[in-house]
Amino acid sequence: MKTWVLLRGLARESGHWGDFIPQLQAAMPGDRIVPLDLPGNGTLNGQASPLRVDAMRQACRAALDRLGVRPPLHLLGVSLGGMVVASWMQAHADEVAGGVLINTSLRPISPLHHRLRPGAWWPLLRSAAVTDASGAEALILGLTSNDASRRRAVLPAWVALRRERPVSVANALRQLVAASRFRLDAAAPKVPVLLLCSRADRLVDARCSQALALRWRCPMSVHPGAGHDLTLDAGDWVAAEVARHFADRA
Repeated sequence: MKTWVLLRGLARESGHWGDFIPQLQAAMPGDRIVPLDLPGNGTLNGQASPLRVDAMRQACRAALDRLGVRPPLHLLGVSLGGMVVASWMQAHADEVAGGVLINTSLRPISPLHHRLRPGAWWPLLRSAAVTDASGAEALILGLTSNDASRRRAVLPAWVALRRERPVSVANALRQLVAASRFRLDAAAPKVPVLLLCSRADRLVDARCSQALALRWRCPMSVHPGAGHDLTLDAGDWVAAEVARHFADRA
């Protein structure tokens, strides 16, 4: 049995996995799935978000210790969560059995205008400043999902999450700062890695994952039409790719 630790991205929380957790569980029925919130998000929204990805990693390790979850771990992260996974694989390779990075980007491997597309800055900042929960979540979904039917389906639940566990503007900005300043050693991780990305991602350029795959010489799968929130737009595809890649690994 593998233990999968799931980490969401900027200002997102465990509740935003939506249908993906049951999709992943169906693809790997014998494995354990543990979603975690980054400090400042979800159940931890009362905490200040760290200004460094490494501190987020340490908070996650402490959370797993409190839960009694022990290595070896398989880590799956989206965007900012993927940066935490990369940091974890580098700093604590002895704890990690494998990693999946989804639509993430790393400095210095990719330039800033690939790591965050220029057209994404304004809607991203607007979503953090808008006080109306419905309007803010509609902005985020419009930026991160390319599937209109899925956006309509999840909007009420996403709005409810924002009202119940809002992420402060300060924490959203602190997470942006942490993501922008994170820098990773170019050396490839010592554990199996799978990169997943969306060619039609309007937030992070798919060339970030492509550059990382070349640098690390690791496998990558590209979805042709999904948005940045790949687990929302194509959750079954992600689950199938993860299961296929790690099926025969311990």
